[in-house]
Amino acid sequence: MTDVPMNAGTQSIAAEPSLRRVMGPWLLLLFIVGDILGTGIYALTGQVAKQVGGVVWLPFVVAFVVALVTAFSYLELVTKYPKAAGAALYTHKAFGIHFVTFIVAFAVMCSGITSASTASRAFAANMSNAMGLNLSALAITITGLAFMAVVAAVNFRGVGESLKANVVLTCVELTGLLIIIVIGLWAIGLGQGDVSRVIQFRSTADGGMFWPVIAATTLAFFAMVGFEDSVNMAEECKDPSRHFPKVLLVGLVITCLIYVLVSVSAITLVAPEQLGEGETPLLKVVQQGAPNFPIWIFGFITMFAVANTALINMLMASRLVYGMSREHVLPPALGRVHRERRTPYVAIGFTTLLAFALITFVGEVPALGGTTALLLLCVFTVVNVAVLVLRRDSVSHQHFRTPTILPILGAVFCAFLASPWAGRDPVQYRVAGVLIGVGVVLWLITIMINRMTGITRVEPDLEHLGRGGPVN
Repeated sequence: MTDVPMNAGTQSIAAEPSLRRVMGPWLLLLFIVGDILGTGIYALTGQVAKQVGGVVWLPFVVAFVVALVTAFSYLELVTKYPKAAGAALYTHKAFGIHFVTFIVAFAVMCSGITSASTASRAFAANMSNAMGLNLSALAITITGLAFMAVVAAVNFRGVGESLKANVVLTCVELTGLLIIIVIGLWAIGLGQGDVSRVIQFRSTADGGMFWPVIAATTLAFFAMVGFEDSVNMAEECKDPSRHFPKVLLVGLVITCLIYVLVSVSAITLVAPEQLGEGETPLLKVVQQGAPNFPIWIFGFITMFAVANTALINMLMASRLVYGMSREHVLPPALGRVHRERRTPYVAIGFTTLLAFALITFVGEVPALGGTTALLLLCVFTVVNVAVLVLRRDSVSHQHFRTPTILPILGAVFCAFLASPWAGRDPVQYRVAGVLIGVGVVLWLITIMINRMTGITRVEPDLEHLGRGGPVN
């Protein structure tokens, strides 16, 4: 029996082809903007309005601030360890506990799958409205499953093809949001709608505003998590150490500004009670503000937008599973790469099956979106703490250093928003618990496989754990 480093997984399957380094700064910016602008704004605006009333923009701003604080922590870690990619790597460098490292990596992977499952549900609902089909709940579920199968097929084609599709879909979803903004500003200019709604809070029994905003922020945070996906794609970027900081901050600011403008336009034209009904809130804005605009066109734009979210998140999730398998923390079969397409086809199949289960047995957009935010808030709490712990680890090159107060505030804010005190639906904890339980079972199976094959101890390769090996 021998002790081996975790990177032995790469050596033991050296015959497997590696991944390609294809992302420049513009592709990275489109990746971040496209991921953040997808399902969150298209599907959850109404659910946020249901919680807070007319100030629907406020929870998005609060979520942006929390995300920005955590983004500064990521900037320090990415520039300090430029070959590293992902929260799991920073967790292991900070704490050195293999199981905790695995749980963080698996939670990030699960967040991608829950996000993509949310998008599939939103896709089916918008297709039903755009085409006037009035699909039943069962038909929407079946449509969501078919949509997820198509996403898997595109993912299998390869990261280059997936990123090309991302460029097209990002342009489409930006067009849709610009339509909403233009319709809203045009209506305001003509004196239509009710601009005063943007400062009106939903009345509550105790008259308080704090807790409704916090509860809405737990949902709105789902819309601000694209930058974590970009971190996990860093080893397919051409120069992540140089490009990542500026691109990340620019992407977050752009998306926050668009979110605020869309929220203001939406609530000006549609009352919060109506906006919160159903799963297609922005379609209602178009119908109200531009009744002559072909609603089916905007419906298809929305479908493409949420498709972009699903594609990006399933891309990230499959690469994380691939990486963990190559480093002997998930069963080795999950690390296999297709020789012709050079894509992790078994990992793609595994993550797609998990998405199928979520679409079938959970289904509702608020539950899936809230679970995504819950998982990533837990991960972000760990990352913010890891920044402080890793201050004792000096490196030879200069790197970005965030003010100490920011990771402290980030850890506190993220932990609070992930807690039951923030008004989370209990179903989110149940879904997250089941997903993490699947990971624990796979971890135990991997331990048995490692022992059977002579691997008694796994020492992480801190450069490649999140991605599974070097990239061409």
